[in-house]
Amino acid sequence: MFIEQAYKGNNTWWRVLITTLFTAGIFIVNFVLYFFMTEEQMDDAYKSMNEVPNNLSLIINLSPFILLLVLLFSLVRILHKRSALSLTTSRDKIDYKRIFFSFGLIVLLTIAGFMASYFMDNSEIAWNFNPLKFAVLFLVSILFFPFQIAYEEYLFRGYLMQQIGIIVKNRWFPLIFTSVVFGLFHSANPEVAKMGFGVMLFYIGTGFFLGIITLMDESLELALGFHLGNNLMAALLITSDFSAIHTDAVFRYSGVENPVDMLNEMLVSIAIVYPIMLFIFAKKYNWTNWSARLGGKIENPQSENSLTQ
Repeated sequence: MFIEQAYKGNNTWWRVLITTLFTAGIFIVNFVLYFFMTEEQMDDAYKSMNEVPNNLSLIINLSPFILLLVLLFSLVRILHKRSALSLTTSRDKIDYKRIFFSFGLIVLLTIAGFMASYFMDNSEIAWNFNPLKFAVLFLVSILFFPFQIAYEEYLFRGYLMQQIGIIVKNRWFPLIFTSVVFGLFHSANPEVAKMGFGVMLFYIGTGFFLGIITLMDESLELALGFHLGNNLMAALLITSDFSAIHTDAVFRYSGVENPVDMLNEMLVSIAIVYPIMLFIFAKKYNWTNWSARLGGKIENPQSENSLTQ
């Protein structure tokens, strides 16, 4: 079982505290700064980011995640005496086919949804394709985004979900906690400033979706594939002035910003896309016993083994 993988390591409280603070520090700092900065200071920060060339800005924003991911794996190995495999799956080895399937599915659904929207009304979507800039963007994206999404998945759905799970001895609390915290830690994104805190429903909802597929599949592979495909599409397909990171994508949103309409589109998309993906995953991987996998109790298998000996 996935959460129970944490029992393979040393889980004394100070080890958990050090690993959490060192690896989640970037989110904590951003979260604190967001609430202490004035609206003018936030606007100045966003304007400064916009002055940097798009591809360079993307590298600057994504580079720290390489170090953070290495740090997370190192602390889990050194302090907890655990392998990266135990953070990834309850199976004997990583199933890369699951990663590719999830990746391909979200890419297909995203492109299909965009095409449907484009052909219905493209009045506010401009062609933005520049071969050279896009080639650089594509190269930067495939090199750096895997580190960013891996860090977030291994931190939230891997390390924190497992550690919280063995503390509270159930599955439902770590699912709720990591999903809400995952959403809140994105509160400094420019989309929140533009659309208000209603957009947090999108981030928290995405956190729940990723947590559900992790617990149902007893592994991170599907979440890793989805997260990578989703972020790549966000960078490569269409960009806008209110995106978290501006890119030289194929298309650009050129319309007047309407926070209510944008928020509604985001919420409708997850209300349609996420259930479809859950249905496909459930059928393909024969998911059953949803209540136990999402809300069941957590027991230490090592304790059970010692009792039977």
